[in-house]
Amino acid sequence: MSLKLSVIVPLHNAGELFVPFLASLLAQQEPSLEVIIVNDGSTDGSGEIAHRYAAQYPHISVIDQENAGVSNARNAGLAVARGKYVAFPDADDVLAPDMYSTLIEQAEKYQLDVMQCNGERYFASHDEQQLIIPPQRLKSTRVLSGAQWLEKALKSRRFIHVVWLAVYRLDFIRQHQLYFEPGLHHQDIPWTTEVMFNAQRVKYLSKPLYRQWVHDRSISNRRRVGLANVEYQRHYMKIVEMLVALNQRYSQKISLCPAFHWQITREALGVCHSIRREPEPEARQQIIEEFYRRGIHRAMIANMRGIKQVWQVILWLRRLKQWRSHSRYPAGAPE
Repeated sequence: MSLKLSVIVPLHNAGELFVPFLASLLAQQEPSLEVIIVNDGSTDGSGEIAHRYAAQYPHISVIDQENAGVSNARNAGLAVARGKYVAFPDADDVLAPDMYSTLIEQAEKYQLDVMQCNGERYFASHDEQQLIIPPQRLKSTRVLSGAQWLEKALKSRRFIHVVWLAVYRLDFIRQHQLYFEPGLHHQDIPWTTEVMFNAQRVKYLSKPLYRQWVHDRSISNRRRVGLANVEYQRHYMKIVEMLVALNQRYSQKISLCPAFHWQITREALGVCHSIRREPEPEARQQIIEEFYRRGIHRAMIANMRGIKQVWQVILWLRRLKQWRSHSRYPAGAPE
């Protein structure tokens, strides 16, 4: 029997959540899979746990590397993957037992490039869970092109760019050289966009089969201020630039619907919100100046779509102008 699925798991200090994750992987009903754990310089003992499981279960293997980030870890797994499909779960989440059997069955039945499901978020701080995409916003679909699916998903206004809710045909990834950008936080955003710009056959199931644990150590949940926030917002500005480049590169291959422009402005507006929340004046001004120097404001204007987003952009440009002016001409200083 040919190997159906390679599960590529980037691992960096997953802590006490790693063992429940492994238990959910071992409980998978899909019989034909391999698990490739890429130990990305873990220092909390989770790397040793991975090796213990690999010694016990022949379908689990471990790659050890110096800490180089989740993108390099995923790329390292892709280099050795042998399955017809690949998946990229996070090592601190939990999978439903039928997740991969369900997705693979659909992918095989409909000859898909990508098969995606819904998930739920569990907020550990207040013991609450919620669906990532409410079914009233986005129902299960028939087979669509990747561009059609991405347009529909973005229009739901609840879609998030994550790689862990889907399985992907490995030949498709290799054919289009769809690898992850090293060193970039939230690299899922440009990666999933380019995947969908290339995919011909995609299907979505609104049933939640994945649980994301949202906790204090989550990269997206971590509060950053000062220079740490300046550096973090540079990642989002790079994502804006990458999305602009993707739209330009694929404009002759697919029809660029308004949603593909809208998501560029959405990411730029996210940087604006971070500026408002930044408590340190010097860091705030540093982000603003880089925002203008890199032309993110121009990308935000050029790609805004819809009355609501246009209004948001107008308000934010006014605020940024005021904050920038106050920085250059502080109270009491001659203009």
